[in-house]
Amino acid sequence: MTKIAFIFPGQGSQSVGMGAEFVGNDEKSKQFYERANDVLQLPLSDYMLNGPQETLTLTYHAQPALLTTGVMIANKLMDAGVTPHYTAGHSLGEYSAFVISGVIGFEDAVKTVHERGVFMDEAVPAGQGAMAAILALDAEKLDAICQKVSAEGEVVQVANFNCPGQIVISGTKQGVDEACKRAKEAGAKRALPLVVSGPFHSSLMQKAAHNLKNTVEKLILQEPKIPVVSNVTSELLTSVESIKQEMVAQVTSSVKWEQNIEKLIAEGVTIFIECGPGKVLSGLVKKIDRNVQTYCVYDEASLTQVIEASKEWKQWV
Repeated sequence: MTKIAFIFPGQGSQSVGMGAEFVGNDEKSKQFYERANDVLQLPLSDYMLNGPQETLTLTYHAQPALLTTGVMIANKLMDAGVTPHYTAGHSLGEYSAFVISGVIGFEDAVKTVHERGVFMDEAVPAGQGAMAAILALDAEKLDAICQKVSAEGEVVQVANFNCPGQIVISGTKQGVDEACKRAKEAGAKRALPLVVSGPFHSSLMQKAAHNLKNTVEKLILQEPKIPVVSNVTSELLTSVESIKQEMVAQVTSSVKWEQNIEKLIAEGVTIFIECGPGKVLSGLVKKIDRNVQTYCVYDEASLTQVIEASKEWKQWV
């Protein structure tokens, strides 16, 4: 049997015009955007469709925008008969996975990720934190470099295990700069600073995690109807309590995306469908395993492509 996973991108994938074709052509899709506006009392859909990019990219706008678009696209797929056996999301994208897996209602998720964005934005003053992608350096070597720099007084740690040869680090600006320098001296091919507003997935986000815990404790969640893979442990999340712990821990913990995809492949997944703007996750999946099939759904043409392809998958024959 063909097994499918829906995967959802995280912050950084947002772009002006995201979901525009769907919203312009379909009332149900439009309603997702309107519901997000209503719950936040913000013109979020205007930021998404018309920008400016600087406003959309603000952490507390980008997070609900990406969730809204990802959930809307996943619903388009499911309405067409393409349903996942598993879900996973990169960082923020995990909340979209929770919605599609029946863990949390759409409105509650939109409100929660908006608050998550506010907490993350407030945790570290602008300009004091940084992130960088390190290419072609062994994970153990990079982790040792981060630990040494941190021991010397500037916090820096591994934030994302994205795929073989691509690891993201996060911490103070000085810590990240020093770790980048030492990583290149240790043989890294490149060290690329990321354009982000804070040191996400590092211990510097502890205040954000503490504040988010108060929000999460009040949420009414359900056990997932579709298994979700944890960013933190790369295991399947099966209970409400484990999901609440995940939501909080994820803010300061590394995103083990490479391990997430390996887990899904071990579970028998051969088709990965990225729901949301961009193609970043699909590219990472291919670098992890060239043998799986990947699709990106972000407009009407890409949706049609997946629906047509699904007719040939054994599950749909």
